[in-house]
Amino acid sequence: MEIKELENIAAQVRRDIVRMVHACQSGHPGGSLGCTDYLVALYFEVMKRKEGFDMDGAGEDLFFLSNGHISPVFYSVLARAGYFDKSEMSTFRKINSRLQGHPTTHEGLPGIRIASGSLGQGLSVAIGAALTKKLNGDNSLVFSLHGDGELQEGQIWEAAMFAPHNKVDNLISAIDVNGQQIDGPTDQVLNLGNLKAKWEAFGWDVMEMNGNDMQDVLRGLELAKSKAHKAKPIMILMQTNMGHGVDFMTGSHKWHGVAPNDEQLEAALAQLNSTLEDY
Repeated sequence: MEIKELENIAAQVRRDIVRMVHACQSGHPGGSLGCTDYLVALYFEVMKRKEGFDMDGAGEDLFFLSNGHISPVFYSVLARAGYFDKSEMSTFRKINSRLQGHPTTHEGLPGIRIASGSLGQGLSVAIGAALTKKLNGDNSLVFSLHGDGELQEGQIWEAAMFAPHNKVDNLISAIDVNGQQIDGPTDQVLNLGNLKAKWEAFGWDVMEMNGNDMQDVLRGLELAKSKAHKAKPIMILMQTNMGHGVDFMTGSHKWHGVAPNDEQLEAALAQLNSTLEDY
């Protein structure tokens, strides 16, 4: 796709996010808006996907969302990519909906391979999937996304040691480095230090990209793919702004898990223009 087409889809996904969270007055718009360009690029341009959905995922690239609270962006991208009808987004966080606040598997929603939201677990799952592909002679890739606040979980660093030791080189992970978490800026809650130096010290091939610039996201993901199968797992430090695309949400931890009111919804939608249709 052309950059403008992907940006158009991203604008519509951002419209979906604020509308979903507003409709149920619950959810996490900030991180969802910040990670939109990454997920749109991944599903509409970068990942090798096959028709239909099965839990096995053989012969195609896989994605695992570890910071599952940003489910609005994940659901929107999956719907827009054809995994289920976009009208189902209107059921977000409602009783008996398949689109729960954190992704779950027992509802059988296409595109969801793990329940997530219990932070710290997704990297371990992605490593397991990547090892399975290697054992099966499957050369496709595994992608995963994590929050920077999530790095305060110890299981992340166990996985960080395991992957390089076992040469899990078909794994491309990314961290949403927005510097914000539910209680405030990450450097005030629990300072993460020099992430590039830390991941390199653990043996990862580390790169950086601007997660709110579609062209740079595409460049970064294609570069990451070129580094795969070379004895090291790959970590992308993705700089984003929480709430990107909506001026009054941008850069503030206050929008980590707060729904817009009616007036705020209209103000947000006025800033997000797309030629696609709302659900």
